[in-house]
Amino acid sequence: MIYSADRIFDGDQWRTEALLVKDGRVQEFVSPGALPAGGPQRRFPGCVLVPAFLDLQVYGAGGRLFAAYPDAESLRVLEAECRRGGAALALPTVATNTPEVVRRCLEAFRNYKEAGGIFLPGLHLEGPWIHPERRGAHIEACIHPPTMPEVVALLEAGRGIIRMITLAPERCDAALIRYIQEQGITVSAGHSNATFEEAAAAFDAGIGAVTHLYNAMSGLQHRAPGLVGAAFLHHRVRASIIPDGLHVSWEALRIAKRQLGDRLFAITDAVTETDTGAYPHTLTNGDHYTANGILSGSALTMHKAFQNLVRHAGIAPEEALRMCGRYPAEVLGLEKELGLLQPGSRAAMLVLDAHWELVEVLPAEAAGSV
Repeated sequence: MIYSADRIFDGDQWRTEALLVKDGRVQEFVSPGALPAGGPQRRFPGCVLVPAFLDLQVYGAGGRLFAAYPDAESLRVLEAECRRGGAALALPTVATNTPEVVRRCLEAFRNYKEAGGIFLPGLHLEGPWIHPERRGAHIEACIHPPTMPEVVALLEAGRGIIRMITLAPERCDAALIRYIQEQGITVSAGHSNATFEEAAAAFDAGIGAVTHLYNAMSGLQHRAPGLVGAAFLHHRVRASIIPDGLHVSWEALRIAKRQLGDRLFAITDAVTETDTGAYPHTLTNGDHYTANGILSGSALTMHKAFQNLVRHAGIAPEEALRMCGRYPAEVLGLEKELGLLQPGSRAAMLVLDAHWELVEVLPAEAAGSV
């Protein structure tokens, strides 16, 4: 298949050539005079093609919060909603909960994969190994520091399923964190009351990410820079941020972007309205959710996150595309697969019009696995 548009963003720059795709992979960019004759083509005049996005933190969709309805159907609903919102990949996220709920979520994901699900590569576990003083809307009764036997048992039960874990590094032994990472799981610092020194030591020891920067963590004070300050200063650590203007002000987002550069990426932190389970969510003012009266999630899609970065945070469209695609792909080690349109990468694309509105998601069906 040959795709053409006014411009195509390859992850680095805009191209004016057409894009040749075979078996779901980018083959090459082809100049108009060198297009194969008679091959299938799709043209998008007045539009641009860009790499599809990745959402590393999303809790549910369509009234089915995953932890409240831990079954494969909830994951299929989540997949469809994330794709409609411009994502080529998403990590369903389970906030602090009981061991039984976590077990059921793992089983649901296993059933989703066995039924042929390929869009969702794994789960993001946010808690329960977090700091109770920075719990936000998390269930206090379930929060605790981990033991090695607990970690070993959980990771064995979630082998091939758990892709990311958010924890408070000051509550976890360094050897335990290393063990998690040795299983191929991305560890992110979040819901943490770490001092600057504790956070910096954790980053030096290998933690490479921070979960929803500014929210539910020790902030930057002039005599106590906290987790935020440690993330700003560390040369390697990446941080996610929720660009809805409510979790973080646009001014604070711009400050973070100035400090972190290509280490800052977007997530939705999206939830859905539900009246059951440990996290009953209510949509408030049409743009965010509260759980038990506490801000607990956004109403974003990844496409809306991209638009907000451009329209409200003043970030160049090219960089906003990277914040929603290439940079989160790098967090998961998928930088050669997603977030770009270059030879060998997956041809997961979005068609956007001149006003950055989403016209179409390509391909029409989820394809490939990571």
